[in-house]
Amino acid sequence: MSDFLEALQQIAREKDIPINMLIEAVESALATAFKKHLNLNGDIRVSIDSNSHQPLPFHAFSIMHVVSEVMDPTFEISLADAKEIKPDIELGETIERKLDIPMHDLGRIAAQTAKQVVTQRIRETERRKVLDEFVERQGEVMTGVVQRRDGRTVVIQLGKLEAMLPPQEQVESEPYRINDRIKVYVLEVKDGGRGAQAMVSRTHPSLIRRLFELEVPEIADGIVTIKSVAREPGARSKIAVSSRDEKVDAVGACVGHRGTRVQAVVNELYDEKIDIVRWSPDMSLFISESLSPARTSRVTVNEDGKSAFVVVPDNQLSLAIGKSGQNVRLAARLTGQRIDIRSDSQVAREAFDVLKDVLGEMETDEDETDD
Repeated sequence: MSDFLEALQQIAREKDIPINMLIEAVESALATAFKKHLNLNGDIRVSIDSNSHQPLPFHAFSIMHVVSEVMDPTFEISLADAKEIKPDIELGETIERKLDIPMHDLGRIAAQTAKQVVTQRIRETERRKVLDEFVERQGEVMTGVVQRRDGRTVVIQLGKLEAMLPPQEQVESEPYRINDRIKVYVLEVKDGGRGAQAMVSRTHPSLIRRLFELEVPEIADGIVTIKSVAREPGARSKIAVSSRDEKVDAVGACVGHRGTRVQAVVNELYDEKIDIVRWSPDMSLFISESLSPARTSRVTVNEDGKSAFVVVPDNQLSLAIGKSGQNVRLAARLTGQRIDIRSDSQVAREAFDVLKDVLGEMETDEDETDD
């Protein structure tokens, strides 16, 4: 085998590029280089002989069109001349004619072209590998290092890939300091022309889900399931969990011994508060749980199945609603229900007002009857 082929095979092994793909790329590039060097109008084909022991194991052919009258001899051939090469050829067909290129020109052009092609193919292969690797990581959480800011966008280094954290996916209260190590949720990976481009998020609700999967073995093993997540990034989140094993407490598994597991997630999210509640197929019970830490007196799910009326003790009303309505808002997202909350005294007062109106109407009816 020639030194030229051995060099190609070594590169193919080191860079994990199929040798056939590399040879085809070199053949194509050599054809273009020879055509330019010889100033030909027609097409050229280059063939590399993988079994050759010659220093330059390839041949170049000019693709000639068989015509009745030759106007450009660089890519046209008369029918008579073509039949001397291939007796059964007809007008309009093509035939290949071997090109006679001086050896010193052939070697110089081949070396330059092969170097360019191999370098380009290595870059393309590495870009494709990075793209393939990270496409499979879409929907996962990855650890990256904050590299720089590009306007309002934060650039995160994820191994060989630079990922963009755009303003709409950032949490306003998070600092994103240079060289900070943070976990991000991979939203999308695509081919950007110059290589793989990734879009990541710190606000996505699934970031919470994936972080708990990393911290809680029972979730990774499928024993504990996160049924739903509701999040106001940087402020507070709620997750609903259930267990497939009666012996495993879903909430306890997520909290961890002395709160170590949930605290690890809280620390990663720069002290975002996280409520872990027990999921239930009974919507009334689930809504009651979702309003934690507030206690409820009763929950009535309306006939439409999309809304509920909740009554809480007087001293629990502000806790159930939360600051600026945050607690009930998250509970509604978690359960998928519209939640209307009243205190015991409000319900009693409303009931009294209704009763008073009814009594008033009855008295009016009686007066009209007496008249």
